[in-house]
Amino acid sequence: MKSLTIIFVVLVALMQYPLWLGKGSWFRVWSLNQQIEIQKKTNNDNQIRNNVLNAEVSDLKQGFSAIEERARNELGMTKQDEIFFQVTNPEKDKKETEVLNNTKAKN
Repeated sequence: MKSLTIIFVVLVALMQYPLWLGKGSWFRVWSLNQQIEIQKKTNNDNQIRNNVLNAEVSDLKQGFSAIEERARNELGMTKQDEIFFQVTNPEKDKKETEVLNNTKAKN
């Protein structure tokens, strides 16, 4: 009777092995579900970014106001007979200069 119990325990253990540690095991399924959730979040973030870019592209295609805004902000362009005033913060400029000097001194 004792040997029959040992045989049954061994058979049950052999049957449980693929469930827990095999190719389609619970651990593998759990791991794949985690990867799927991460990929879904990444896809959602990329979809939001794509929507913003699509809106910007359609805005650039439709009117000149978006182009003018980009030229002013990114390129510093002004209209003819327009006066441009730039207000600076001396303390901020001083800190930026110190950081640049420190990085140059290290190199």
